[in-house]
Amino acid sequence: MPLTREDVRAFMENHRYAVVSSIGPDGAPQSALVGIAVSHALEVVFDSLETTRKIANIRANPRVSVVIGWENEQTLQVEGIADEPNGDDLKGLKEIYFSAWPDGPDREKWRGITYCRVRPTWFRFSSYLATPLIEEMRFPGPV
Repeated sequence: MPLTREDVRAFMENHRYAVVSSIGPDGAPQSALVGIAVSHALEVVFDSLETTRKIANIRANPRVSVVIGWENEQTLQVEGIADEPNGDDLKGLKEIYFSAWPDGPDREKWRGITYCRVRPTWFRFSSYLATPLIEEMRFPGPV
């Protein structure tokens, strides 16, 4: 049975952490563990400090990859475009993020806190439980 958006969303919602990879100024990959939430549009949302490498990298080149999950030999790889939303977009994404991370409002007081959204363009779900299963979903633009 093919992978559905609902399958992807359920997998994402069942995981609190992901590794976000961005491209450094010298072209080398850089990765960081972040706490995540997921929107109904399958966007990955996380907070970070503006002084981190990942934020500098995203501002220079918004193309990122995200890996979610590792338990039970199952992962979801995501490629997409990251941004730092504002206005109503930011307000709605913060509500989603704070529902997943109730301590998030406390971090809003931190100097230099920012919020990132990754709009996916591609997913790959891999499971190596009994029989290997690898399925991809590609989107022409953010879903």
